[in-house]
Amino acid sequence: MEAILRREVILNKQICRACAVGLTVTCITLGAFVRIPLPFTPVPLTLQTFFILLSAALLDRRLMLVSQSGYILLGILGLPVFTGAGSGPAYLLSPTAGYLFGFILASLFIGASLEEPGKGLSLPAVFCIAGAIILLTGSLWLKVSLGISLTQALLMGFAPFILGDCLKALAAAGVYLGLRKRVKAIL
Repeated sequence: MEAILRREVILNKQICRACAVGLTVTCITLGAFVRIPLPFTPVPLTLQTFFILLSAALLDRRLMLVSQSGYILLGILGLPVFTGAGSGPAYLLSPTAGYLFGFILASLFIGASLEEPGKGLSLPAVFCIAGAIILLTGSLWLKVSLGISLTQALLMGFAPFILGDCLKALAAAGVYLGLRKRVKAIL
């Protein structure tokens, strides 16, 4: 039985990579639908950060950029993949659009940080910093889109989420450590 479980079903790496991109987009979309609105901010709690962190570590930077770009493109084209089932080009002007671009920046940071394992920060620290990058990017866009002060934007878009994002970072780090060898072998 164990031999069957260890056997690769798909032998073509290109198909595996395409499936990984599709699965990443699907997980980020599902994470957007796990949404808890907060009364004091237009930014809801979601599970997207967990999937961004995990997939950024599991995929190489090129695949992650394809996944992130694909996710954003699907939303721009009208598929309801953004939080609150949002979609369309106008969503990129909404107060929460900055977080989408933070996803890309955080993914690039994770990719760069994991290129040389053993040097620099621990995995949970890398994930927590990446989460902070998402929150900071989103908060800066909140400031611009709502015309509020930086302090107000940080109180609405950063401070309420930092603890939860650190917990998601720890969970993503644990899942990553369990999956990394198998995923790297497949991709």
